[in-house]
Amino acid sequence: MTPVELSRTVLRAVRRAVDAGELEVAVPARVVVAPPGAGGCGDYATNIALQLARPAGRPPLQVAEILRPHISGTDGVAGVEITGPGFLNIRLQGVAAPLVHAIRAGEYGRGDALDGQVVVLRIPYDVRAEVVADVLVRVLAVQGGRVEVEHARPGEPVDLRPVPAAEDPAPLGPDASRWALLHPAAHDRPRISADHLVQRESNPLFRVRYARARARALSRGAARLGFDSGPDDVPRDVPGTEDLLAALAGYPQALAAAAAHRAPDRLARHLVTTADALLAFQYTVLPLGDEKPSAAHRARLALAEAAGTVLAGGLSLLGISAPDYL
Repeated sequence: MTPVELSRTVLRAVRRAVDAGELEVAVPARVVVAPPGAGGCGDYATNIALQLARPAGRPPLQVAEILRPHISGTDGVAGVEITGPGFLNIRLQGVAAPLVHAIRAGEYGRGDALDGQVVVLRIPYDVRAEVVADVLVRVLAVQGGRVEVEHARPGEPVDLRPVPAAEDPAPLGPDASRWALLHPAAHDRPRISADHLVQRESNPLFRVRYARARARALSRGAARLGFDSGPDDVPRDVPGTEDLLAALAGYPQALAAAAAHRAPDRLARHLVTTADALLAFQYTVLPLGDEKPSAAHRARLALAEAAGTVLAGGLSLLGISAPDYL
């Protein structure tokens, strides 16, 4: 079950509770599900019970208790727990295979929050503002919107004013200069230094591009061993699986947040999280020693390839290349 399918599942649960007379509320148009935050558990969480509590005239915990059986009885849902003031935490069956299928299908992370909207971005004449606006054109398009960028004259109001870089980033080259301007939050001054060029773990850009290259290398290694990927479930006790699944599942939310807050740095940071998860998971993918390739290896390879696809897509949105070799 993908995040979109789970969102629909929760929405149907609300409708069933309303139809059964257990809740007297207007059924919302959409339900947001996301990886659980601090104190949460499972694969996804939703705050729908907190949203419906006031119109229903009931405490959030009571609303959550009403919705829980309607969600847990759905195919693909392994269990539902309630945490905090009324968050519904949902554990799914077989998370890896549907997630890989969704990523392979293309356009993973695309949403409709800005469907048909035209967003005008007035920016100052500044290289960092130009780069941020360039990325937002693509990020908002993924959410269904269209961006028109206009330059404001001195003294005119602007929609984007990230802190300018103190130095010209051009000497870093196209990829590193864009990362240097995009990775920090808008209120932070970019650090323009050769650290963005070094090929070591302390450089987040290197880790992201290296992780994508490692995904391609795993595919080549598997081909030499005579097997390819096959989407299937990956047991959660395989080292690194939980973190990688959470990072991939959270990619659509990262894109939505980057669009809503006009903050490409949120996407950049999520790519670092995904890369770190893939680099920890990679050691489980190929057979070791005399071990023969199995269905488990094919499933792990499919998950690693999906992560590489997400990393390449995210880098493309940032306008940064994703080479096959590093």
